[in-house]
Amino acid sequence: MADHLEASVTLPSDPASVSTARSYVVGTLVEWGLPADTEVADTIRLIVSELATNAVQHTFGQSPTFTVDIELERDEQLRIGVTDSHPRFPKRLPAAVQQDNGRGMVIIRWLTAECGGKLRVRPTLEGGKTVSIEVPWTVPAPPVTAAGRQEP
Repeated sequence: MADHLEASVTLPSDPASVSTARSYVVGTLVEWGLPADTEVADTIRLIVSELATNAVQHTFGQSPTFTVDIELERDEQLRIGVTDSHPRFPKRLPAAVQQDNGRGMVIIRWLTAECGGKLRVRPTLEGGKTVSIEVPWTVPAPPVTAAGRQEP
């Protein structure tokens, strides 16, 4: 595989775009060799869903679009970032019993840590922010048949 792969999509800040973002990321990763029916793919799908949902819900109409960037470095490190133009950074909210939302970043941070990665929030030059995860790229090996050969 190449030393560096990247892909990007910009979507409207609309709830329907969350599904599009998930499909785009997983479809791209499948093209890069990650089987779609793995636990890793499911974890990435959930992380992207939370990142995109946050970009739609918490920009209060001040970011008409958000961008999802995917980068794979040397088949070792996967980075997925979601950028919006709203200047407010995510805040850690107390876990109130009656709170209906506000746990997205907790979920993202936990899932990313479980994958051996890290979460970052950085400002953009344009005054917005990028929330990104970096995780080790781990593609499961194809199963070995009884004859000792790997299945395609």
